[in-house]
This record gives sequence, C-alpha cells and structure tokens, in this order.
Amino acid sequence: MGLRINTNVASLDAQKNLGVQQARNEHALAALSSGSRIVRAADDAAGLSISEHIKGQLRGEKMARNNAYNAISLVQVGEGGLSELSNILIRLRELGVQAASDNISDKERGFLDTEAQQLVQEGDRIANTTRFGTKKLLDGSGEQMEFQVGAFAGDENVIRYNLNADARASTLGYDGLTVSSKGDAREALQKVDDALDKIGKMRADFGAVQSRLQTTTSNLDTAYENLSAANSRIRDADVAHESAEIASSSVLQQAAVGVLAQANQMPSQALKLL
Repeated sequence: MGLRINTNVASLDAQKNLGVQQARNEHALAALSSGSRIVRAADDAAGLSISEHIKGQLRGEKMARNNAYNAISLVQVGEGGLSELSNILIRLRELGVQAASDNISDKERGFLDTEAQQLVQEGDRIANTTRFGTKKLLDGSGEQMEFQVGAFAGDENVIRYNLNADARASTLGYDGLTVSSKGDAREALQKVDDALDKIGKMRADFGAVQSRLQTTTSNLDTAYENLSAANSRIRDADVAHESAEIASSSVLQQAAVGVLAQANQMPSQALKLL
C-alpha cells in the first residue's frame, strides 16, 4: 500500500478499536455500579421484558404474603378471645361444682355467685369487644371475608372465610347463670358444658382456616424465593465476568492508544521523501 497523507487508514482502525474497548469498559463499570447485567434495553431486550414481568409478580407475591400473614393475625386475635372465654367457662364450672356441695353454706354460695356474675359479664364484654382493627370478631356480626393471597386476578387467588363466630353469653346460653343455690349450681354445670362445646367448635373453625393460611404463607415464601432466583439469573450482573471485562478492556485500550500514536506518526514519514 502506498504512503498516504490525506487518509490515515491505520489511525482510523486504531480509533475504531479504541472506541470499542472504551464502550466495553463503560458497560462493565455501569453493570458493576448498578448490580444489573442489563444496563440498557439493547443489552438483552427479551431478558429485560421477562425480568420486568417477574419483578411485577414478585411485588404482588410479597404483598399477597403480607395479606396472608395479616389474615393469620386476625384469626389469632379471634382465637385468643375464645381461649379466654374458655378459661372463664372452666372457672364457672369449677364454681358450680363447689356451690353444688353441702359442705358450704348459702352465705358462701353467695360469695361464689358474686364471682360468677362478674365472670359472666366479663365473658360477654370480651365477645363484644374482641376486634381486629375496626372489625369485630366474636359478636356474631361477622361476614364472608376474602383474603387476596395471590399475585393475579381470579378466584383461585382468593381465600374466602365465613366469620360467623358468636361468643356472646346469650348465644352460648350461659347468660343469667347463677350458683346461689345447689339446684342453680347443678343447672349451671350443664349450661357451661354446652357453652364449652360451642366454644370448641368456634375454636376449631378458627384453627382450620389458620392452618390453611399458614400453608399458604409457606407456599408464597417458596414462590417468592424461586422467582427472586430466576430474576437474579436474568438481571443481576456477574461480578467476576464484569471485572474480567474491565481488566481486558483496560489493557486493550492502552494497546489501542499506543497503536494510535504510532499510526498518527506514519504520515510524517512522507516528509523524508520531500
């Protein structure tokens, strides 16, 4: 090839290669600083689209998991109230057994009845005031509740639960309970046993839905973990690879600069011919 002055092809080639290595270096630095392999959509258009869909699903799964945990909390509050009611009824039964025996006098039965009346009132108060937020749980005013436990639309992403627990004294049948006499005390025992059966049914109902919700949260935790791993494989930068890219591009940049310097000196050789 002849010696040319106007067009330095070697210099142009060196400039091109220098630009390529600079772009590699800048991309690797951007990937490392952001932690993302896909710095621009052009890096992996299909991967970016998939990753964005997974990202949206992850956000939905996270909120659905929170919904499920809150639903468990709601059920636990209701079941906790029933647990205290059960303790009250057991104490009332104990008082009834004590009052039904002739080893105490009517005066002492009056003392036992005073405690029994306080316990009945407290049981009714618990039933009327147990709530989660503004929603009462044990006064019979419940409704069908819907818990969104999936990231998408559709009935399969909703758990429905009929909250129909009614633990008021009038419903359980121990309102008006008294142990002021032997006959009343023995009658109270039957009332308390019937109330305990009803409380047990309500607690079993709460326990069943709580067990289901715990299974749901476990599944959501597993799905969230696997989706996060999938998104990471698509989106996250490989630090080892990007570090190697920086090292390689830096060396080639330096080489390109040296070659460019040499190429720029080539036209000056023509002066020796003049």
